[in-house]
Amino acid sequence: MDAPTERSPRKKSRWSLTETDEAEIPEPAPPAEHERTSSFRLAAYGAVLIVVLFAGYGLGRLNNGTGTSTTTTPAAVTSAGTTVINENMPHTHGASGTGAAATGAPIGGLSLSADGLTLRPATTTFQAGKKQRLSFTIVATGGAPVTSYAIVHDKPLHLIVARRDLTGFQHLHPEMADDGTWSIDLTLAQPGIYRMIADFTALVGGQQIATTLGTDLVVAGDYAPQALPAAGNTATVAGLTVTYEGKPDTKAVQPMLMTVTGGAVEPYLGAFGHLVVLRQGDVAYLHVHPEQQLVDGKVKFWVTAPSAGDYRMFFDFQVAGQVHTAEWTLTVP
Repeated sequence: MDAPTERSPRKKSRWSLTETDEAEIPEPAPPAEHERTSSFRLAAYGAVLIVVLFAGYGLGRLNNGTGTSTTTTPAAVTSAGTTVINENMPHTHGASGTGAAATGAPIGGLSLSADGLTLRPATTTFQAGKKQRLSFTIVATGGAPVTSYAIVHDKPLHLIVARRDLTGFQHLHPEMADDGTWSIDLTLAQPGIYRMIADFTALVGGQQIATTLGTDLVVAGDYAPQALPAAGNTATVAGLTVTYEGKPDTKAVQPMLMTVTGGAVEPYLGAFGHLVVLRQGDVAYLHVHPEQQLVDGKVKFWVTAPSAGDYRMFFDFQVAGQVHTAEWTLTVP
């Protein structure tokens, strides 16, 4: 009987194991350890998610506070490529990086630079009663002039000019050249220091930046500041009587209704009226647009005062194709 031959071990395969390899197979991890690993991964994922959410919340707080007014506003693009802001709801201009009151509405026009944009006038010196050319540019970070703007209430830029005693109010619409230079003829009737406020929505780097920038214009001569007229709710202009109802305060948005007697109010610049409110002392600026439809024949605005104090309100409206401005003094306790 032949002697038994020694059995040769099988060659190990990378993809399969024989019975001679069973002792070398590592034991699988206990279920508890696997569960601990999965739990750790879920906890880590949750922690990251919480950090992201709180970071977003913090950024939202900054963007909704006084730090910036850079926003992406619902808009449409015309066949010509011009961006038009959605104006279907009443809204207020004035929020900008220039600051806001602790309570009440945000304010604008207090700085020549905000939100990465800077107002650069060609000149700030004028002569009383003489028509002169006012030219300026809006430049972005790096100094390049902005040449693209959204159309807001039929215009790419609204320019407000008023003397610091809140007289001499003008609501203007300059034209822009291809190089980004805005220009308009301007007459400042009396000596004094005037505030020019540019209200616009710039299109920069794919973003819509809605802001207001302001600077002073100087008219040499003997300056005799005028006191604000007494507060009241009735004004007369061009044979029309204009009254308002409502009492704005700093705590909540309040309705204000304007009634024009002696003529039918017509749409002007995409609305039945425009209300500009300037604060005495620093010429802080609000530009309020009304509801799209008249309410019992009245133009209805929603207004919040930035702070207690005295204000001058300017209501632009159109009757029989002519634009008029009614003015009132408002005291907010």
